[in-house]
Amino acid sequence: MATYATLLLPSANRVYADSSARLMTAELGVLNRAALEGRISDIKQTSIGGVPYLTFEADELSEADLALLANLSSIYGMFRIEGDLLAPKELHRLDLYDDDLITIQKYQGKTNEQFTKLLLNVTLWSSNFAGEMARRRFSVLDPLGGRGTTLNQAIMYGYDAAGVDIDKRDFEAYSGFIRTYLKRKRLKHQAEVAPVRRQRRVLGRQLEVTLAPSKERYKAGDTQRLSFCNIDTTEARDVYAAGSFDLLVTDAPYGVQHGSRTEGEGLRRAPLDLLRAGLPVWMELLRSGGAMGIAWNTLVAKREEVAAELRAAGLEVFDSGPYRNFEHRVDQAILRDVIVARKP
Repeated sequence: MATYATLLLPSANRVYADSSARLMTAELGVLNRAALEGRISDIKQTSIGGVPYLTFEADELSEADLALLANLSSIYGMFRIEGDLLAPKELHRLDLYDDDLITIQKYQGKTNEQFTKLLLNVTLWSSNFAGEMARRRFSVLDPLGGRGTTLNQAIMYGYDAAGVDIDKRDFEAYSGFIRTYLKRKRLKHQAEVAPVRRQRRVLGRQLEVTLAPSKERYKAGDTQRLSFCNIDTTEARDVYAAGSFDLLVTDAPYGVQHGSRTEGEGLRRAPLDLLRAGLPVWMELLRSGGAMGIAWNTLVAKREEVAAELRAAGLEVFDSGPYRNFEHRVDQAILRDVIVARKP
């Protein structure tokens, strides 16, 4: 049995930095349960040379194990403890693009990038495809896409990404950002914005992007697909086929931003109302064995209420062990938690 130490990634967000070790402990617990066969034990926070680390014990880690561990949301480096020495372990992250794809956008209400990565990770590791993280091109949907933080993280991993948001300003901001980014980085791509029409009615607009991290991969047809629609989340089935997505990952409204509206009704901002309206559509879009990960503000909706909505929709909710340890404060009005469920 060997002891390993993970150095935590510094965070510009002080509030999140204070929670990052505890959150990554829970994240590592999910990974251990889902894809590492419970071979990791004694996970704890410690200090080495006055620097905070997360340590754990495990049998000798394989290359496949390290390929998964390398993508933990707050990992900066990993070492095997050998006496008083730290022997570095080589980490090969999935990242295909420069990290400014994730970090360059700055706007009020943006979800912390490390948290977005954590949410995507624990959702993926809760699907039936947990061990395929580094081998499968997952398809990821954010049905409340905002300005694309989830989409960017999925693209960073080399996955296909799709998003939906009713807010025209968010759609325009993200469309402008991603096209400018791809041009500035001189990445081979095609991008087009066109109306979304169904039954002689214009639902909204859709951004379609085909891209690749290198000219060689683009020329060989090894491309990723990015799609973003300015439509109501309840209309997503009019754009995307049933069973199109492995993962559905979203940061639900905190009672202030995002939402959904149906004809004759105002904008839905309450998370439970939005879940009731969106879940039937989201369930159709998620393929069997896929997982749904939702972050929300527990001050406006209790965990038991959110879990009940997911179970009523036919999902298997993960609600024990490390899954109960993701709650953390964002600010005085937001106490954020994560809930994950899988489609049978």
